Amino acid sequence: MEKQRCAWCGDDPLYVAYHDNEWGVPVYDDASLFEFLILETFQAGLSWITVLRKRENFRKAFDNFDYVKIANYGEAKVEALLQDAGIIRNKLKVRATISNAQAFIKIQEEFGSFSKYIWGFVDGTPITNRFTGMGEIPANTPLSDTLSKDLKKRGFKFVGTTVVYAHMQATGMVNDHITGCFRYNEV
Repeated sequence: MEKQRCAWCGDDPLYVAYHDNEWGVPVYDDASLFEFLILETFQAGLSWITVLRKRENFRKAFDNFDYVKIANYGEAKVEALLQDAGIIRNKLKVRATISNAQAFIKIQEEFGSFSKYIWGFVDGTPITNRFTGMGEIPANTPLSDTLSKDLKKRGFKFVGTTVVYAHMQATGMVNDHITGCFRYNEV
């Protein structure tokens, strides 16, 4: 019998692998949290599969998401990124990645880690929802509204409530696998 999955991943092998191995798994590592945050930033207005297909290119272009290096990018690097056909070449999002890296480091300095900061919004424990169908899953919640406002106040860009909720789902702060999905109990 075939495993039941959340319908959003369809049958694209890359999407299925992402769904089965990453989506919704709690992430506490700052480097991984930064990567997801930046990928979600670039996804804004596009489909997630577009970003997934370019993920390795993003890793190469952005020094494996080394936020310390990214925080120090200058104009020459910005121009090089805007010429890189392997990534999404959006000037505002490229510049936002640099300022987000700077804001990320400030949060680390204040809280000891970005993980401690962001997981503090859910008291360190994932929220487990009990949705039975894709139509029940929200695009945002009052909690993502609060987190989005706080990130913006701290200088982050492209972190609207929908982007933030997608980040919360991806990094396991919320378990939005539908209850019939084989991953629901696993994560």
